[in-house]
Amino acid sequence: MKRAVAVPLAALVAAFVAGLTTLVSAAAETPGAPAPNTLTRKERADGWRLLWDGRTTAGWRSAKGTEFPKQGWQIKDGVLSVEETGGAESRAGGDIVTTASFAAFELLVDFRLSPGANSGIKYYVDTDLNRGEGSAIGLEYQLLDDARHPDAKEGRDGNRTLASLYDLIPSRRDKKVNPIGEWNQARIVSDGRHVEHWLNGQKVLEYERGSAEFRRLVAISKYTVWPAFGERPSGPILLQDHGNAVSFRNLKIREVKQGSGPTS
Repeated sequence: MKRAVAVPLAALVAAFVAGLTTLVSAAAETPGAPAPNTLTRKERADGWRLLWDGRTTAGWRSAKGTEFPKQGWQIKDGVLSVEETGGAESRAGGDIVTTASFAAFELLVDFRLSPGANSGIKYYVDTDLNRGEGSAIGLEYQLLDDARHPDAKEGRDGNRTLASLYDLIPSRRDKKVNPIGEWNQARIVSDGRHVEHWLNGQKVLEYERGSAEFRRLVAISKYTVWPAFGERPSGPILLQDHGNAVSFRNLKIREVKQGSGPTS
């Protein structure tokens, strides 16, 4: 008969607490919510499809190449992440874009920022416009730790803060933001002309592509050097490598009727 091995009480307590923490963390996800990177029957019926399958690089490529980057990005446990490389723009793996293009769409993306992080979700991207250093050119839903990253104080009137149309239109100041390290949800809705940015279920800005006001804002922005900036009829979706650790999951998209107008 083998002798029982005594386990210190402190070790038992530590193991119990660790297990309880794991359970609490798992329960912190919305109870009854579908597993990440999956579609419900209703979502499928409503025309949604996954923009990322949660496992592979299928449907994505480098913004400046035909293949997915060999470094700078990581896929682990159903999460797609930009690796921390010091904050330089598109210097490691570089931006990635969808192989498909979209003209009128509704896009959902869960994102998680690390402290001080900077990144972005771009749409109507033109991957041929900038073949040199830096990020590919497109309209950008800004992802930023407003409290720690200096870019939040740059630009005009807060137009480089989280969920803003980067360097053009600021998001509302009273937006609902989950703490750094937790998941937030970005939503971009475009009928081809009318565009809306949403954050965690709250509309934070809207604008009309190609309008006189839109062109005025472009003319006083960093994008004035790019002809007809932001007015492509269609383009891929981009996730930005800005050298900071940022994670993504639940990338979903559905095409909508062009000219359908504002959402509720």
